[in-house]
Amino acid sequence: MIEQYLDITGEQLATAAGQTIYMLFWGLVLGSLLGIPLGILLTITRKGGILQNRIIYELINYTINIVRSVPYIILMVAIMPLTKVIVGTRIGTQAALVSLVLYITPFLSRLIESSLLEVDKGIVEAAEAMGATPLQIIWYFLLPEAMGSLILALTTGTIGLLGATAMAGAIGGGGVGTLALTYGYQQFNTPLMITTVIVLIVFVQLIQGFGNYLSKRVRTRK
Repeated sequence: MIEQYLDITGEQLATAAGQTIYMLFWGLVLGSLLGIPLGILLTITRKGGILQNRIIYELINYTINIVRSVPYIILMVAIMPLTKVIVGTRIGTQAALVSLVLYITPFLSRLIESSLLEVDKGIVEAAEAMGATPLQIIWYFLLPEAMGSLILALTTGTIGLLGATAMAGAIGGGGVGTLALTYGYQQFNTPLMITTVIVLIVFVQLIQGFGNYLSKRVRTRK
């Protein structure tokens, strides 16, 4: 049925979906490990922050702005030499991960910063008045208060990353993007193109729905 309609095997479709999930999962994990701390640093070192430091703030701020100003498709090609050094190849799923992490890290850091800045300053001031250390303020006050917003921020970042995984198909990164470009666009296979769009829509709906559910649960518990 799939072979007749899409001109590809069910195994190829399943493999592409699996590669997309792989890139999405590890891209989000690695990007979050870098982006969340950067977002916190942007928040606490900015003017009026609990650890105000203009040099650190400006360094992180301008670096993030520079990386974010480069469209992903250009970034992906520009860092190919670095990708070759890190993973030993310029193409494939693991090669795509390098550019995906570099792309999503500054995006997530801005989303995290925005979420943390929504926290009422009175809460931070109250924590400081009680003698809480900066680390305690971050862990016990800032993050818990912003948790609902942080979940939605990560959800938005995940959906943005999903779009980038599709573009990674341009360098043979695998996943739904490669399927759409190689077997769909280049072979004028319209049914396959439509199917890949539907697959991406399903992914987005599931991610957004799950993020909304978690955020609502967290906000309800407060």
